[in-house]
Amino acid sequence: MSRDAPVADPDTGTVRQCATLCDTCIYRPGNLAHLAAGRVQEMTQAAIAAEGHVVCHATLDTPAPAICAGFARHPLGALRSLALRMVRAGAATLQLVNPPSKGQR
Repeated sequence: MSRDAPVADPDTGTVRQCATLCDTCIYRPGNLAHLAAGRVQEMTQAAIAAEGHVVCHATLDTPAPAICAGFARHPLGALRSLALRMVRAGAATLQLVNPPSKGQR
């Protein structure tokens, strides 16, 4: 799956979001995902500008990709994300999912 993996299920009208940060979430302190300096900020700003979201990397290549909990906690991320706005407007239902741990991926 691509980084643009769908987090919404049109059949059920739900938007998937991780309930918690995954073990190596890019929004945890310490750069656990070993990204280049500034990459998280770049990804966040791009997602906000596009009214999109950041998909949790632990849910990529799974049948149910989900919005990263760290992105959903970002004040502008939560405000600007179209998927999360649809949930707030009542046009979709939020489905909180537990991200897979390192051993489950």
